[in-house]
Amino acid sequence: MKYELVPLELVEAQAFVDKHHRHNVAPYRDKFRIGLALDDELVGVVMVGRPVARHNDDGWTLEVVRCCVLDGHRNACSKLYAAAWRATRNLGYQRLITYTLISESGTSLIAAGAKVIGQTQARPKGWDTPSRRRKMAERYPTEQKTIWEFC
Repeated sequence: MKYELVPLELVEAQAFVDKHHRHNVAPYRDKFRIGLALDDELVGVVMVGRPVARHNDDGWTLEVVRCCVLDGHRNACSKLYAAAWRATRNLGYQRLITYTLISESGTSLIAAGAKVIGQTQARPKGWDTPSRRRKMAERYPTEQKTIWEFC
């Protein structure tokens, strides 16, 4: 039994994330995505897109917008993060960022070579403001997040 990186269509990745992600729904779009299979069964997905925060959207940076792996697959997240970073560099980008909940250890990111560069503020009400109303997603984490970077 050996993990194998596999190409995925957007709809396949979205369906996997919507079904298996613990605390978030699939993103609407991305730049690329990579699957991880074990014996022809999809066990993980990483989706990479433009940075959500506009100050990071400098043309040289991409963001892991979702990483989702079935329980019980050791080192699968690290393998996906490392593959995403290799693909990002090969496409000519210089930086890859991602976020984890403050309650998550980030062990897989450390193993893949990422470094902590900061933390966000908690957003208990999501992104809804009186001047710009927004509906909170069905599954949306509101706690503080750690910001990670590959460069």
